[in-house]
Amino acid sequence: MNAPPLIARVAGTRPVRRAVNRGFQAYARHRTRSLGQIDPVQVQRTSLLRLLEAARSTRFGLDHGFGSILSVEEFQSRVPLRTYEALWDEYLKDAYPRFENLTWPGLIPYLALTSGTTQGATKYIPVSHEMVASNRKAAQTMVAYHLANRPNSRLFRGKIFFLGGSTDLERPAEGVRQGDLSGIAAEEAGTWLRPYTFPPLEIALESNWDRKLALLAERSVPEPISLIGGVPSWLLALFERLKGLTGKSTVAEIWPDLEVVVHGGVKFDPYRKSFEEVLGNPRIRFQETYPCSEGFIAFGDPDSGLLRLVLDHGLFYEFVPVEELGSERPTRHWLGNVRVGVNYAIVVSTCAGLWGHIIGDTVRFESLNPPLISFTGRTKYTLSAFGEHLISEEVEGAISRAASETGAAVGEWHVGPVFHGPLGHHQYIVEFLKAPDDLARFRQVLDADLSRRNADYLAHRAEGVGLPLPSMIVARPGGFDAWMRSRGKLGGQHKVPRMDNTGILTAEIVGMLRTSDRIDRELFAGAV
Repeated sequence: MNAPPLIARVAGTRPVRRAVNRGFQAYARHRTRSLGQIDPVQVQRTSLLRLLEAARSTRFGLDHGFGSILSVEEFQSRVPLRTYEALWDEYLKDAYPRFENLTWPGLIPYLALTSGTTQGATKYIPVSHEMVASNRKAAQTMVAYHLANRPNSRLFRGKIFFLGGSTDLERPAEGVRQGDLSGIAAEEAGTWLRPYTFPPLEIALESNWDRKLALLAERSVPEPISLIGGVPSWLLALFERLKGLTGKSTVAEIWPDLEVVVHGGVKFDPYRKSFEEVLGNPRIRFQETYPCSEGFIAFGDPDSGLLRLVLDHGLFYEFVPVEELGSERPTRHWLGNVRVGVNYAIVVSTCAGLWGHIIGDTVRFESLNPPLISFTGRTKYTLSAFGEHLISEEVEGAISRAASETGAAVGEWHVGPVFHGPLGHHQYIVEFLKAPDDLARFRQVLDADLSRRNADYLAHRAEGVGLPLPSMIVARPGGFDAWMRSRGKLGGQHKVPRMDNTGILTAEIVGMLRTSDRIDRELFAGAV
């Protein structure tokens, strides 16, 4: 329920802000202490049984005998793994836009619109009221760990700024709204939170990304921003606008209260150096998050630097070895029997009615108690057109190493295969924030690091018979933005597709860049 305007005004006063900050500090101590005492396996088992009980009378629950399932093993034997496309075809398509008692009880009030990063089809991800509460609890848990790590934090004496998409939601049917997940979050936030957040509603509703970014920069300059979150590339774009408006050289000069930058959606390592330079204050903390439309999965643990799974907010996790994902009977693990060091595809069952749902991400456990993971990539983000079996984690790491050794800062990038003759080659397209000292060396370091990380890649790089040295195109500043704009995917939570195993997207990007970008012929010549 939204608070009256008077309460919202009172909430913005200094005494109330101090009280709220103290209240969250107390919550942080309680929350982190209680999570340190739980049994992760038991919590996940209980979570699944509660989900099954809640959905036992839905169409999906009746079809799969939820009422008599008493264990994780029974659930896995009765409920097959499903992609979104399979769930859509079997349960959702004919009922759109009113998903009522199909996979979750009651009417689903929100649909988060998203498209696969490597494909264009729109997905309508159900977001129940329980899922809204789940996302809120996970976000509060993340903040609790930050506050526990920084007992002198003044986070709630300032404002929280989320750089998201438009909050303007469509109404495809009575009682149903659809749009960007950030719009759903804003709809549910309530008036009482507005004194602690930015931007105001009139800017948040703006759908034109270029105009919105300009307004956000202009209006945020005088605000006491203490936290900002978003996709790294768009955050950097905002920071550059802020510097241009104010004439300041760092964000810390513009927002002296800033203490944490929340990022997610892509690997942060290639961006880290650029962020450190533009922020200008080493005390500003980087907070990784792993939310998706299906649910809030994990957040960066301040002590370990790894991702900590959120376990008690209405999501049940399963993990399938990546190499088994396409098999007839893949092995399904859960927290009761996962192993450290294995590359798993992550599967969720949720309080919005997704069951055995393959979300398309891959992770690796680094610790089991507490459950800490590393994000390793997307199930569709692999590069093995020639049998080289590269995953996004390896390419991200190699690009980060090449940037570090050549003094570069990488903005956006993409890689895919180019087919010619008996094999072909890898085509990298890179947009630099700061160009390397030696572009040829950047390319060589990237190749050498991939060879070190991946034995299959090294074998396929055998001189004279295997893949040649990858080629590289340097994109002009704003080149990827132009390509994203041409696809209607500019801004908000949209991200440049990093890898394309088919080469189709790669050819599309190259085709657009060839018309106006400088292609380094010397680098390109070794691969064609």
